[in-house]
Formats: sequence, structure tokens, C-alpha cells
Amino acid sequence: MIHQTAAIGSGAKIGANVQIGPHSVIGGAVTIGDDCVIGANVVIEGEVSIGRSNRIGHGAIIGGEPQDVGFSPATRSRVEIGERNIIREQSTIHRGTTADSATKIGDENFLMVNAHVGHNCVIGNKVIIANNVLLGGYVTVGDQAFLGGGTVFHQNMRVGRLIIAQGGSAFGKDIPPFVIAAERNYVFGLNAIGLRRAGFSREERDEIKRAFKLIYLSGLNTRQALEKSRESEWTEAGREFFGFVSDAMAERGICPFKRGAEQEQT
Repeated sequence: MIHQTAAIGSGAKIGANVQIGPHSVIGGAVTIGDDCVIGANVVIEGEVSIGRSNRIGHGAIIGGEPQDVGFSPATRSRVEIGERNIIREQSTIHRGTTADSATKIGDENFLMVNAHVGHNCVIGNKVIIANNVLLGGYVTVGDQAFLGGGTVFHQNMRVGRLIIAQGGSAFGKDIPPFVIAAERNYVFGLNAIGLRRAGFSREERDEIKRAFKLIYLSGLNTRQALEKSRESEWTEAGREFFGFVSDAMAERGICPFKRGAEQEQT
């Protein structure tokens, strides 16, 4: 059902069984998949593709111009959203800032109230982004990450898979996969509970723990620890951890370790 006060652009493609609430505005270059529910006062503008079975809360704005002082409104860029996402009230998702670029959100993510996804961000699958989280431009977030309320992520940084970022924190360095991160650019330990819930075996968790200790607790600097890691054989989980750290060292570097009560044991 499309409410009679909703404004739908003539070129918009609306799938089957889509609900659109009062006073929502859907632009002419928007595609919405089947079985989506869009609340009241939602604005979806520019080139936006939304997959099946998404729920978009009241007042959300998707496809707005990026907050980039060098951006030209004539630039054609996109937002691409997968399937079965929940995007709650007043969330904002900006489109890419360069020609033919896109802000991308995968499947089964949960963006809570007032979440902001900046231009050219790439969000994986099953990510939870709590209230008032701010993602600057070009932030990449791995699958199953949990970003606590009010947390700020600097532009161009990467957030690894299955991390927990404590609410009210701020990050400008890359956060390796599988860790607990908090405060201002600190890692406190491994997300042991998250790894178990995600189905990692005891052997995999032990390997991730060894990888973590080599990078953070061996007394070696990060580049020395990476070199040391090449002396051993690692499974996919270990290679993912070291590969992320190696890539980070070419750019922003990784959050350092800080011992504290938040540290988890596997």
C-alpha cells in the first residue's frame, strides 16, 4: 500500500507488496524491491537501489548528497542496499562522492535510530550499528561487527569482522577483526563470546588468540610481528587477521592494545 500523500517520481521502480507511508518522497531514479516497508516522511533521492524485504523507519534519508565541500551536485553516484536490512528512524545514508561510485550496504544489517553512513562507506552483512553512530566517508565495516551507540569512525578507516566497538568511543585507526575496541583508538582483547556464537571451533579460537598475542603481546613491533608470523602455518582465520594488519600498516595503522577490565579470554 502506498499512502496517498506519498510523492513517487515517475521513473521510480517499486516492487510488489511494498508499503510507503505518509509524506514520503521517492525519487525517479530509485528502485525498491519486493516486500519493503517504508515509514512516514522518508526521503529516498538520487540513484538508489534497495533490495527485497527491507524496513526503513520514519524520517530516514537515503541517497542525499555527500558532506564533501568539493562535491558537485551534477555528479552521478549511487547508494546500493541489499536485502532484509532494518534502517531505523532518522538514519542518513549519503551517496558516493565521485562519479559512478557508490555507498554500499549488504544484507541483514540493523541500523538503529540516527545512524549516519557517510559517502562511499561499505557495510558488510549482519552488522549492528547502534544509535547515533557516525561513519565518516569511505569507512569499511566487516560482517557481524557491532558498533556501540554514539561511536565515531574517522573517514577512510577499516573495521574488521566480528569486532565490538564500545559505545561512546572514537576511532581513527583500523580495528583488526575479532577484537574488542574502546575509548580512543584502543583494543582491549578478543571478542571471545562473539567468536563462539559465530561458530568458530576451539582450535580456530586458539589460533586467533595466538595471532592476537603475536601482534599485541609479544614485545615485537607490528612489522616485526608480521615477519615472525610468516614462520608458521595459519588457517584461514589467522591469515585473515594478519592480512588485515598487514594492509593497515600501509595506510592508517591499527589500534594499539590497552590492558583493562574489558579484555576477554578465549
